[in-house]
Amino acid sequence: MISTENITLQYGKRILFEDVSIKFAPGNCYGLIGANGSGKSTFLKILSGEIEPTHGNVHITPGERLAVLKQNHFEFDDTPVLQTVIMGHKRLFEVSQERDALYAKPDFSDADGARVSALEEEFTHMNGYEAESEAAKLLSGLGIEGKLHGLKMKKLDGSQKVRVLLAQALFGNPDVLLLDEPTNNLDIETVEWLEDFLYDFKNTVIVVSHDRHFLDTVCTHIADIDFGKITLFTGNFSFWKDASQLVLNQKKDYNRKMETKIEELKAFIARFSANLSKSRQATSRRNLLEKITLEDIKPSSRKFPFVGFKPEREAGDQILSVAGLAKKSLYSGLSFTVNKNDKIALVGRNRLAITALLQALAQENNPDSGVIKWGSTITKAYFPADNARFFDCECNLVDWLRQYSKEKDEGFIRGYLGRMLFSGEETQKKANVLSGGEKVRCMLARMMLSGANFLIFDEPTNHLDLESITALNDGVADFKGTAIFTSHDHQFVQTIANRIIELGPVGMLDKLMSYDEFLHDERIKQQRKELYGDE
Repeated sequence: MISTENITLQYGKRILFEDVSIKFAPGNCYGLIGANGSGKSTFLKILSGEIEPTHGNVHITPGERLAVLKQNHFEFDDTPVLQTVIMGHKRLFEVSQERDALYAKPDFSDADGARVSALEEEFTHMNGYEAESEAAKLLSGLGIEGKLHGLKMKKLDGSQKVRVLLAQALFGNPDVLLLDEPTNNLDIETVEWLEDFLYDFKNTVIVVSHDRHFLDTVCTHIADIDFGKITLFTGNFSFWKDASQLVLNQKKDYNRKMETKIEELKAFIARFSANLSKSRQATSRRNLLEKITLEDIKPSSRKFPFVGFKPEREAGDQILSVAGLAKKSLYSGLSFTVNKNDKIALVGRNRLAITALLQALAQENNPDSGVIKWGSTITKAYFPADNARFFDCECNLVDWLRQYSKEKDEGFIRGYLGRMLFSGEETQKKANVLSGGEKVRCMLARMMLSGANFLIFDEPTNHLDLESITALNDGVADFKGTAIFTSHDHQFVQTIANRIIELGPVGMLDKLMSYDEFLHDERIKQQRKELYGDE
């Protein structure tokens, strides 16, 4: 078990956490949620010992082992993949290294023999002889093929490194597991594998994730950070959402009733306080009035942007047709027709292929061959996965957004920025110093201003908090036009898409159905295996 006692973390005058005391029990998976900047990742670092709190303590049951998903993707560049995973169990790795070094000594002494005997006992107790097979099994489950296990980490791409570091955290059955955004850069199959792994995990898990479906699938509890406090709710993310709203509504209802009662008592006192026959009753009412307290309802630190896309003109019947599209080493044999009001999710194992196709549709690059034909009434708005080039300027946000607007009035521009949670002095921020989430919100404001009737999104939920993801989700679902998009957020895809296209190395699958239907239909599972040439 891991717990905190009166944890406070303060930076100057800013208090991030204040007197937080909480227990995380074995057998439970806790989803740590909160608005951007509330301190989710920081709290995980306090639990792991990476950050010292201003005061307070973290307690872990003696003898228990804590594992953390590492965020430095270059830390193990010169280490072989399989060894990197085993290093997740620090003591096992240390014993293994010392034991192997002693066996390799040319002048092996009696003292060495005694030491090796002790190490062998400890090594066996930690299942050291199964370490390599367990590590290999984890890697395979996470999509790292056996031919990669002996390579050094620097030979792997970014997505593969993330998976190896995840295997490292999971290795050796840790007693406490801390995971910060574990589903980033994972494909459909790997996320489902991780969900199954954590569902069966018997120890303590504390996870930060913006993937609502993932939180719903794996979490038994939600730890909600708001105003420097952490409140525990039993149940998954959807239960927390409903329960927290119910508690808030109950408090508001109680306050409304008490405010009505207060006004009634004040009116009675005013009427009869001067009446001798009623003065005793008035005094009684005054005493009752003094005892009434209203619930302390703080406005949540969570803020929801407003995302709404309104086409300036309705699209005609001819939307988009793609014939024989190919891009070397990424995709080929792509032919499909987009119909009016389609909302198409692009999925597949190769994210680069999906990005390249979306870029081709947005006329950001050209395919090697094939034809893309747009209807004459179509106007497009494109959200790229990499938006850095849009923010390479010293201009403030008002001037930045004005360049994409037909209407130049500052009040009009500020209205759109306000919808994206930029108000007051924040509108004077320089575009080149924005955070990832702030850039995404600016790009969404740019798209909203376009009035396009066809939207193209490449991973729009990256860098957003749960509130912004929810607002974007609702905005795209309500959009009265056509869209094609990709996202690793399961719920985003499930609640928006009415059609799924999966890109394979050669060819594609095109199904008019929801995402969950696509994933769980047995015939489609077989077709997907054939698409990738799987056994």
